[in-house]
Amino acid sequence: MADLAVILGDLAAESQVADALVAGLDEAGWARPTPAPGWTVAHQIAHLAWTDGKALIAARRPRRWQAEVENLLRIGEAYADRGAAEGAAEPPEQLLARWRAGRAELAEALAAVPEGAKLPWYGPPMSAASMATARMMETWAHGQDLADALGVVREPSGRLWHIARFGTRTRDFAYKLHSLAPPPGQFRVELAAPDGVTWAFGPEDAEGRLTGSALDFCLVVTQRRHPDDTDLVATGGQVREWLGIAQAFAGPPGAGRAPGQFV
Repeated sequence: MADLAVILGDLAAESQVADALVAGLDEAGWARPTPAPGWTVAHQIAHLAWTDGKALIAARRPRRWQAEVENLLRIGEAYADRGAAEGAAEPPEQLLARWRAGRAELAEALAAVPEGAKLPWYGPPMSAASMATARMMETWAHGQDLADALGVVREPSGRLWHIARFGTRTRDFAYKLHSLAPPPGQFRVELAAPDGVTWAFGPEDAEGRLTGSALDFCLVVTQRRHPDDTDLVATGGQVREWLGIAQAFAGPPGAGRAPGQFV
């Protein structure tokens, strides 16, 4: 069983990494474009703050969630972009302060969720531990956008384990987003962790296999790198198909990144 306290601690650490990337930026830095089309550094932080706010509603006021779903259906695919644009229009110091306060409040709310309770979300309902992992996945992914925009290389850490595990557990979700039937069997995923050990997911005797670095796998399942630009090795056509559509985050199918974009 996932340890919520550990995940929340790692989420706080990952948030601080992203926070440190933007805390000292001037206005020009906040306005710098990122790899997400149309999104600046400010949009990235605004999106994190916006999504934390939605997760807070799910954790503390789940009966209000249906109104969030109806709002999504009314606005359509521009839903998240609109939230990011509204936040990006704030003064940077105000936006940063709001994100800091919001993520702290969300951590408190998730820690208080009764064991076994499921929280509503845009995808399948999630436990508090899964919600915290999803928030860390998004924080790390958008932190990668910040790092790419600012020309910073982040040091990978053991916190990637949460994202790698989440990436394997959302395999079938990615297929359903593309109106495809998930493969009947599980895949075996073996990843080289930052400290040199191997993280393994799935049955050892699975026909479909994926090997490579944990960092590259996390970059692919969060659509921050194209599979062709990674060291991942897929055995079996179904595994290669999965890499082409893998998506650990909720929402419509993402466009990902182009081959060679960061080479």
